[in-house]
Amino acid sequence: MDDTRQLQVAQARGVLQAWRAAFDAATAALARDCLNERGRLDARRLDAQQVPSFELAWAAADLLAAETAVEALTTDATDADAALALVFLTEVGSELLRRLEAVQMDLGLDATSVSALRSHPAWLDLLRTAGGARALESAGRAVAGTDGEVGPRDLDEPHALAQDAFRRFAAEVVAPQAEAIHREDLTVPESLLQPLREMGVFGLAIPQAHGGSAPDDQEDATLMVVVTEALSEASLAAAGSLITRPEILSRALMAGGTEAQKAHWLPRLAAGDPLCAIAITEPDYGSDVAGLALRGTSVPGGWRLTGAKTWCTFAGKAGVLMVVTRTDPDRSLGHKGLSLLLVEKPSFDTHAFEVKQPDGGRLTGRAIPTIGYRGMHSFDLAFEDFFVPDANVIGGEAGLGQGFYYTMAGMVGGRMQTAARACGVMRAALRAAIRYTADRKVFGSPLADYPLTQAKLARMGARLAACRHLAYRVAKLVDAGQGRMEASLVKLLACRSAEMITREALQLHGGMGYAEETATSRYFVDARVLSIFEGAEETLALKVVARALFERALGVTPTAG
Repeated sequence: MDDTRQLQVAQARGVLQAWRAAFDAATAALARDCLNERGRLDARRLDAQQVPSFELAWAAADLLAAETAVEALTTDATDADAALALVFLTEVGSELLRRLEAVQMDLGLDATSVSALRSHPAWLDLLRTAGGARALESAGRAVAGTDGEVGPRDLDEPHALAQDAFRRFAAEVVAPQAEAIHREDLTVPESLLQPLREMGVFGLAIPQAHGGSAPDDQEDATLMVVVTEALSEASLAAAGSLITRPEILSRALMAGGTEAQKAHWLPRLAAGDPLCAIAITEPDYGSDVAGLALRGTSVPGGWRLTGAKTWCTFAGKAGVLMVVTRTDPDRSLGHKGLSLLLVEKPSFDTHAFEVKQPDGGRLTGRAIPTIGYRGMHSFDLAFEDFFVPDANVIGGEAGLGQGFYYTMAGMVGGRMQTAARACGVMRAALRAAIRYTADRKVFGSPLADYPLTQAKLARMGARLAACRHLAYRVAKLVDAGQGRMEASLVKLLACRSAEMITREALQLHGGMGYAEETATSRYFVDARVLSIFEGAEETLALKVVARALFERALGVTPTAG
């Protein structure tokens, strides 16, 4: 970086420090407002402050991403790296300050100190020199020259080799099949599944001692991010999302399964035989896990399941379903009355299936038609006195009532993996936009030569780089046994960013972007689901992020969620 750029980076660090102080003050004030008379966070008070809590959660995501992007500007960072970090900072800064002002005003507090940050000389200078038109044009030209290779480049050799191998596989094997799977609404074929089994994709979260590829003595969330990004770039639904379900189930088994269950299930899950699905959501409860109602009734030798699940992705193809089941009839217990049962079934390639048991139990499934995310298919499921043996209760008798906690053990990895999926989709969209704007001529010149196109590419590249930097940082936290809240933060940011970047990529393609024959249209409709599954953004922002921020501000022990 030259001297001018180093000065801008120094200004950015000073601005971020001031923003962090303002954010911490707003968080502490809102946390105090949510306390009851006993000095504890109160559910009704939290619900009453949903709007400012949502704003605060988004401010947290933008702020942490901006801090991470600027922190990544070490002495060997290039001028282009710095330009993108500063573009992202100027893009999110004004909105971040607006959110903090809104929180202060909702609490009836004086927002003058936050408002003053808008006129801070260093901030105004950055807006002019790093976020102005000429800076955006320059950054956009730099992004066009990268072919979408923005963000972290300092992977160690094992992870770099994995990235190269899976990007090559995605380009050569997944991408040629992705359009047909999407347009014809096909189920993910064995021509993709079998080579992915051979590459060990389904065992990324499973220790080597149990047949997986994860180290026995530590986590390797970074590998999961690397692989997921690469596969999602070629197809979110037909490749990148295949990892999520074994990630959640294997972590639930490792958290609560008996030794016999681990020995039986983990090697099979790692081998991708059977494939698995996760049945949590119910028609009337959505993300309200504590309110789930699918009933498990104890009978000799096992349980009878009766009730419905919805949005169970890959339920048709899967050979085993992890079903969150209410095994205690006392509804007042909430999440403490839930257990995890493993339902074994045949694998189906069809969009509807029925399983009948000899004693009358029945399970039916119907794929839900969706605008995107085709290939895995999400199913409505109906259980009618469906028998599950005691051996398939995760944790056995000791696991009864522990289903919520076992599920949450897998959700951190699932959310982290979803952020990586979003990064893969964003990279695909950015690369498509770069190539199309270079080839497409408008009024006699390539579209990429126009300043507005360059500004769009700059903003897209800056947002992708920031999301990738944050994803890799959070992966390291997860490896260290931390990062539960941060995994939700990066999911919030990356998934919403994927909507923004795919929208801009489609717009740059013009009418061709709206045509199904162009991959950009698939990126656009696929990206929209990312903010909904693995924890809808509203639920994550309010129940996980905001609550964790309040607990940290108050110095109390974090709760599960």
